[in-house]
Amino acid sequence: MSITPMNDLNEFKVIRFGGDREMNQISKSSNASAGGRQNDDPALQIAAFTKLIPFQSLRLKKEFVMSCVLKSSVAFSVAVVLLASSSVAEAGKKCAGTSATTVAFKKEAKMDIVDTAVNAGSFKTLAAALKAAGLVDTLKGTGPFTVFAPTDEAFAKLPAGTVETLLKPENKAKLAGILTYHVVSGNVKAADVVKLTSAKTVQGQNVAIDAADGVKINNAKVVKADIETSNGVIHVIDTVLLPKE
Repeated sequence: MSITPMNDLNEFKVIRFGGDREMNQISKSSNASAGGRQNDDPALQIAAFTKLIPFQSLRLKKEFVMSCVLKSSVAFSVAVVLLASSSVAEAGKKCAGTSATTVAFKKEAKMDIVDTAVNAGSFKTLAAALKAAGLVDTLKGTGPFTVFAPTDEAFAKLPAGTVETLLKPENKAKLAGILTYHVVSGNVKAADVVKLTSAKTVQGQNVAIDAADGVKINNAKVVKADIETSNGVIHVIDTVLLPKE
């Protein structure tokens, strides 16, 4: 008896159930004698059993194939789960010893006072002045510092030629004095500034603070407060502060 290869599950069902019907017919024919009673003739039983063998063999083969298919599916699913677990474990090993922020949801680091001012784009004159006065490294230091930062427009209010004169090498000390008059030691936020009436600057002199109508530092109005940096805070002012001679 030739066995046609099984192409799909539907074909298997047809062959299997067809085989079952044939097996039932053979079984009935073997018991047909004596009015449906069990036929005890050994020769007939052997003959009937011989006819059943191909169908039984076919049925067992198909069931074996299906069993293998199911086992393979289970094995594949387990393999996928194990592979995923292995990947996670490997990732965990590679991430060991690193901070969570460098692996996921990395938070952008804050810039220091100088870099923040340069990046803002509205403090070009201040940045040039800090460089000419040799204060860049100081304000890039640990701090913390509180800087009342004049905008480019604030420097433009000074008498014509003032900025150019201050940027000359021979005026470095005077320029440094003006710039440090805009710096207070510590991280003084707006909520703390409004509680003060004055603050001592790094230059040595005090600046007056008036919070009656907005916040003023001497005669300069604070137009933007609490720009946080990695080494302090910046409060933007609209006028350059000039220390007493």
